[in-house]
Amino acid sequence: MNNEMARYGYDEEKLSALEAITEAQKIAFAPMIFQATVVLRDSGILAILDQAGSDGCCCDEIEPQVQLNKYAIQLLLDVGLSAKIVYQKGESFVLGKVGHYLLHDYMTRVNMDFTQDVCYQGLFHLKESFEQNAPVGLSVFGPWSTIYPALSQLPEQAQKSWFAFDHFYSDTAFSEAFKYIAQLSAEHIYDVGGNTGKWAMFCARHDPNVKITILDLPQQLAIAQEKIKEAGFCERIDGFAVDLLQAQSLPKQADVWWMSQFLDCFSEEQIIHILTLIHQNMKPDAKVCILEVFWDRQPFEAGALSLNATSLYFTCMANGNSRFYHSKVFYECLHQVGFHIEQDIDGLGVGHTLLICRKMIS
Repeated sequence: MNNEMARYGYDEEKLSALEAITEAQKIAFAPMIFQATVVLRDSGILAILDQAGSDGCCCDEIEPQVQLNKYAIQLLLDVGLSAKIVYQKGESFVLGKVGHYLLHDYMTRVNMDFTQDVCYQGLFHLKESFEQNAPVGLSVFGPWSTIYPALSQLPEQAQKSWFAFDHFYSDTAFSEAFKYIAQLSAEHIYDVGGNTGKWAMFCARHDPNVKITILDLPQQLAIAQEKIKEAGFCERIDGFAVDLLQAQSLPKQADVWWMSQFLDCFSEEQIIHILTLIHQNMKPDAKVCILEVFWDRQPFEAGALSLNATSLYFTCMANGNSRFYHSKVFYECLHQVGFHIEQDIDGLGVGHTLLICRKMIS
């Protein structure tokens, strides 16, 4: 762990007292700054400043172009100054680099929308979620015990932002990961936790001979099967409805058991349970392929920050007991169950790692 601690600057105190108290105030007012930033973006103010270029524009020039009065515009821009989103030249405000990324960087937009539309209200219940080991914040959407069977019933904007977030952090690695999966020459792939079927359809498009079975909850499987039907892959992609925490056995035909950002949806004990179930039901020569994002494997500190912060979504909204893990946790779980990691490949997609595993030879 020491290497990533040093890489991210987590191994020693580097702030002066003045810098530390400034950072403390940023944390104290972070919810207010976040909401103001969302309004700056969604009201069109950032886009207006972007179009104005290095000359910028003043409040009077912005007012006719947005549905906010001068009071609101001035206050939002003053907050933007403090948050280093904009800077000032005379009476004009100019979009800064932070503002540019808030406006144009797709990853930043996906993260903000996910925080705003899925997590923000529920995070008020974070302390209760930790205390009860349950996603208490999910109650803002409905009386579900976990978010997964609820995805098809979330409010439209929350559902849209959830899937955009999920797909951004998984789909970006698919093409790179598939190169390694193709080398395994699998005739039948089990897509465990297949979500909307994107990986299954990706495989079907790029390998005309492979058959894919999605193993997922009935509610998720219904969504996937509708999209698979629209794409014309019903003959090669089918589904097996299952709750992996309740199942006693699984089908046994697969050459490859694929899991993309699936196991991070479970506690360590549940991960061991799922891996054990797969180990018991897989063919002796089959492979288990796990595509994950580990916070300790990120090339930049911003990646580690994003993953550790997003883990609070799992606590408060998703299930109450999972997170984006340190890679050593997965190593320990896999070894405990009886898997040997044949390949450990970093740097796929947006900080993804692919683990290709087989049963240990006794």
